[in-house]
Order: sequence, then structure tokens, then C-alpha cells
Amino acid sequence: MTETAQLSIGNTALAVGNPWVFFAVTFAITWFFWLSAIALGVSFTSAAGLVLLLAGLVGPGIAGIGFVYLVYDERGRTDFWDRIKQVRRIGVRWGLVILLVPLAVTIVAAVVDTLLGGPGATWGEGVREFDANPLAILPALFFATLPPLLEELGWRGYALDRLQLTWSALGASLILGVVWSVWHLPLFFIDGTYQHDTVGFGTPGFWLFTIGIVPLSVAFTWVYNHTSRSTLGIILLHGWVNFVSETIEVTDAVYYLQWALLAVLITAIWGAKTLTKAEDVPRPPPARR
Repeated sequence: MTETAQLSIGNTALAVGNPWVFFAVTFAITWFFWLSAIALGVSFTSAAGLVLLLAGLVGPGIAGIGFVYLVYDERGRTDFWDRIKQVRRIGVRWGLVILLVPLAVTIVAAVVDTLLGGPGATWGEGVREFDANPLAILPALFFATLPPLLEELGWRGYALDRLQLTWSALGASLILGVVWSVWHLPLFFIDGTYQHDTVGFGTPGFWLFTIGIVPLSVAFTWVYNHTSRSTLGIILLHGWVNFVSETIEVTDAVYYLQWALLAVLITAIWGAKTLTKAEDVPRPPPARR
């Protein structure tokens, strides 16, 4: 099942199913709205800014659904929606992995930070202010629900399969991780975002955030390929990572280092099989002829 779509773009030899076409469309959708926010000087804390934020966030998901319907036949389209709905693909074992890995990474990072003389783990702002203002937890809940759903319909729901047709799981993870990281770039220039208000462009935190997304992508592929390509599992993992990081704060350098070490560990253990053999990874249904 390694066929690619025969639909091409105009008179070119570029197939619609090429993942780079999906990336181009996704960036065009998202960056149109986010660059508009920059040009207009609006903050994402305003009503207009929130609309532009949400419109940009739907880019990967809308593009993912669109390309599924362009590239795949009825079987492929059904498979796409099944991977979002079917809880049984995850199973108890990988459900525990999804639950425990983000907690373990955070706990280990806190311990290491403490040993290095840092503050260790502290409660996030939403938790600290919850007693006085229960609504303070809403940002953490937002980043744990809506962005993962809107993003993962495209990143893992569509693009990862297309990349793994050509690349090993590790190669596909690294490519997708870099693309996913660059996709966030406009957020560093928009008032009201975590990237702008807390991290800042060109700071050490900027580089930690930008590079740190890549090992996350390796961990996500590891879970994805072991849960029968469950998009639902990745949405849950992405959301849980966001929620844990929003509610339990650890020094960024130590936190992202632990994800990098986990990615190395996954590669070392799993790499002898799936990460280095493209023929071993799960295949999407055939594309349309």
C-alpha cells in the first residue's frame, strides 16, 4: 500500500499527495491570518485577535481534511475518520504511555533542575490563582483541547503517513518536527501569545522552544505507529503535554532536554526496528488512481 496520488498540479509532475504541497497550503492558511494580525497590530487578547488566532489554528486541520478527500479514495477517507473516533486503537498499554510519559518527563526535569540548584517544579499561573479566580485555569484547558485537535488532524492525521511512505519513521518525525516548529514562528511577533509575551523572539527560550518541538515529534510518531495510527491518541497526548506543561512549570532548558533524551532513548530502543526500516511502519490506504 505505497501508492501515491496520481493527481498532479497543473502541467507539473508534482503530485497533490506530495506532503510538501500539504505543508505549503497549511502555511498559506495559517500565516495569512497570523501575519494579518501582525500587520494590523492586533493582540490575541482582543476579539479580532482571537478570531485571527483561531482562524490560523485551523490551518493544519482544514488542509488535512481537504487533502484526505483529494488524495484518498473512500477507504482512505473512512480510515481517516476511524483513526479519530476509535478508542480501541489506543489500548490500555498505550493509554498509560500517553498518560504517564508527559508526567514522567516533567518530574524527571524537576528533579534534575533541583539537583542543579534550580527551583524545580512550580505550579503554573492558572493553578496558583485558581482559588481566587477559577477562570485562571482556562488558558491551560484551552491549550490542552482546541489547538491539539485542530493541528493533529493535519500533522499526524495526514502528513505523517505521507512522509512515512518515503522516509523512515525517524526521518519523517524530524522533517515534520522542523515544519511544525517553523509553523509557530509568527506567534513570536503577536502580542498576547505565550511566544511573544513570555518567550520572546531570538532569546534562549526561543531556541529552546523551536528546537524542543522536534524531539516531541519523535515521541508522537512512536505513539502513533504503536497505536494503529491513532490520530485520537496523538490528540490526547498533545493535549496532555500542553496541560501538564501549563500547570506544572519547570525550567525550559531542563524540560526540553528531557524530551530530547526521551527521543534519543526511543530511537535507541525502537530504532533497530521501525525507526530505520520504512517498510515496517503502518501504511495508509492506497491513494486514488
